[in-house]
Amino acid sequence: MSKKKVLMAMSGGLDSSIAALLLKEQGYDVVGITMRVWDYLKEGCDEKETGCCSIESINDAKKISESLNIPHKVLDAREEFEKHIISNFINEYLNGRTPNPCVACNVFIKWGELLKQADEMSCDYIATGHYAQISKKNNRFVLSKSKDDKKDQSYVLWGLKQDFLKRTLFPLENSKKDEIRKLALEAGFDNIAKKKESYEICFIPNDDYRDFLVNKVPGLKDKVDNGKFVDVHGKELGRHKGYPFYTIGQRKGLNIAVGEPLYVKKIIPETNTIVLGKENEVYNKSFIVSDINSIKYNEIPDGIKAVVKIRYNNKGHAGTVNIIDNQKAKIVLDEEVKAITPGQSAVFYENEDVIGGGIIEKVLD
Repeated sequence: MSKKKVLMAMSGGLDSSIAALLLKEQGYDVVGITMRVWDYLKEGCDEKETGCCSIESINDAKKISESLNIPHKVLDAREEFEKHIISNFINEYLNGRTPNPCVACNVFIKWGELLKQADEMSCDYIATGHYAQISKKNNRFVLSKSKDDKKDQSYVLWGLKQDFLKRTLFPLENSKKDEIRKLALEAGFDNIAKKKESYEICFIPNDDYRDFLVNKVPGLKDKVDNGKFVDVHGKELGRHKGYPFYTIGQRKGLNIAVGEPLYVKKIIPETNTIVLGKENEVYNKSFIVSDINSIKYNEIPDGIKAVVKIRYNNKGHAGTVNIIDNQKAKIVLDEEVKAITPGQSAVFYENEDVIGGGIIEKVLD
């Protein structure tokens, strides 16, 4: 077998470091690459933040590469990240939706930019430290859940096209997190084995997207302040701080007292209005999904039964995928689900395989 060359995306964290180690042990010609997608200093943040694009993380990735005796490169992708991820993130909130930037980042940055680099460097594959599996079935490259249910990341990978999947390796596909940590300790990588995982959005290290929007959109706070809270019948209940600062299903921070808990049911950006409902009023079972990507099948079969995940940590719900056209579908769940959120991803599963997914566009009452 000829020695295949792999461009390994390295964040300086545990998973990508051990993925690089495993690839090398399997005989691949490995080149490490770390993407700089966000400028902490420019945005007034501490460079020691634990984001995957901080200077600290880049230095960690370089040290790991040196210890593995593999070359390492830093790719400046800040311009593309601003164009595709930051702009979309802001626009989605200004349109009254709640985005998932990790999904867009995987498609446009992690795969889009990495494959360009792979071609320039004559690499056969790219690889990441994601917990998911890729196999070939019926002449299709199929994305499936990881063997570690707790770490499965297939939900955020639904946007990957066939030409992306066919050149992707997931070295951790058969591993569990505790096994990876053990391997790190055995390899002498004590620091990364004990490194704390970050679950925040990388460009919002303080985990407060509201501050981020205010800083990035001049005059936003004054423009949207003092909007109306109304109930499902249109009765005014009070005033809010601006529609972009609320998300579907939110209960805390509403400062509305009516004798029972209220939740954000609907956001209407055109009138800066937020509809609140009682808990039983924020449940729905039907919604429209757009920007569909089909993975398992050439075209998603109309009326296919699936388990549908509506957010990353969602366990999934049985339902039916009714195709409207090649970009849209109506999803009808078997039971009502709380807080279906426009802007989030809906991913359809058939057993362990990802059928496909899309962006939740509209919830149907």
